[in-house]
Amino acid sequence: MKIAVWVLAALVGVSTFCARAQDANVLTDAEKKDGWRLLFDGKSTEGWVTVKGTGEFPDHGWTIKDGVLTVNGGTGPESHGGGDIITKEKYSSFTLKFDFKITTGANSGVKYFVMPELSKGGKAGIGLEYQILDDEKHPDAKLGKDGDRTVSSLYDLIPASKDKKPAPIGEWNHGMIVASGKHCEHWLNGQKVLAYERDSEDFKTLIAGSKYKTLKGFGLAAEGPILLQDHGNNVSFENIKIKVP
Repeated sequence: MKIAVWVLAALVGVSTFCARAQDANVLTDAEKKDGWRLLFDGKSTEGWVTVKGTGEFPDHGWTIKDGVLTVNGGTGPESHGGGDIITKEKYSSFTLKFDFKITTGANSGVKYFVMPELSKGGKAGIGLEYQILDDEKHPDAKLGKDGDRTVSSLYDLIPASKDKKPAPIGEWNHGMIVASGKHCEHWLNGQKVLAYERDSEDFKTLIAGSKYKTLKGFGLAAEGPILLQDHGNNVSFENIKIKVP
């Protein structure tokens, strides 16, 4: 029986098997001992507020159902629905895990080291972005440079590995962001897909050649909240958890 389960995991892929290996939005005893805590409990919006500065969670555009947090599609252009949401807490060094599921043609992202001071006037939150995208159907995948706007890439800066293995549309993916000092990593379904140093000359060169080039200090904040993006498409999240050293 154990052999059969292992073979099934290999056939369906690490993404589905690992993401669904335990109950959603619940920490195991091992995770609790290791210092993990939930950022979403599957029931409430506690700990999250709109990026628009009201101090409240959006009253529309986001729903919680059956333990899943979803930004609703059909809300119009980026941030014209409920808008982006951010954590009340700020983080410097951390490991963030999250499961995400997209619909056909969807676009979203998880941002970190968000700089709310650059997001005034109801604009979308500004920060380093773990891209969430339907690479086959969304036009953004073909923009940018060398695929740096595709799923799990550092948006508009660093493309994810070409051999990444996203789950099929409608199935859960497991994402992870590691930030240790200035060192950062993106992971997708158990595979490290990129790494970089935020204070390196290479990173500064990337910023200078990106859409962020006019934003002073972009990507270099000492700390910042975590953000889930409303890009006007239906995207779901669960198992959002963080470990801070």
